[in-house]
Amino acid sequence: MLLIPSVIVISKNSWQNVVDHSTIHRWVVKYAPQLEEHFNKCYKRQPCTSWCLDETYIKIKGEWYYLYRAIDRHVDTVDFALSEHRDEKTAYTFLKKATGSSNVIPDKIVIDQSGANTAGITMFNYLFFTLGLWFLLIEIIQIKYLNNLY
Repeated sequence: MLLIPSVIVISKNSWQNVVDHSTIHRWVVKYAPQLEEHFNKCYKRQPCTSWCLDETYIKIKGEWYYLYRAIDRHVDTVDFALSEHRDEKTAYTFLKKATGSSNVIPDKIVIDQSGANTAGITMFNYLFFTLGLWFLLIEIIQIKYLNNLY
């Protein structure tokens, strides 16, 4: 159940309930996870089992970050994340987050020639193999520019 506070503004001539910007920021911090959960449950459709995984280097407020994103065959965003590092641990963490939020384990993932993404998916496959879930192994397709078509 979503509980979002409402702000009542009657008119310009009568009294107003004025809300400070810090209050709105606290509401965003408090209610954004609830809104995201509600949206994902009710409105987001189930992604396909064929994904493209890519990362790019972007600048946010003067700082450089890696933007990881996963999209499915229908060009719908499965998940995205920002990270300061581009390594095996970050790729594995992002893949774990993407599969957890979408409740889908992909059959195959198209990636570029990134060693970090390859190592992260291989680590994910190793976990499946050691747990006896060998039928869930993810096929890695490495083609340099194929994942940048979307």
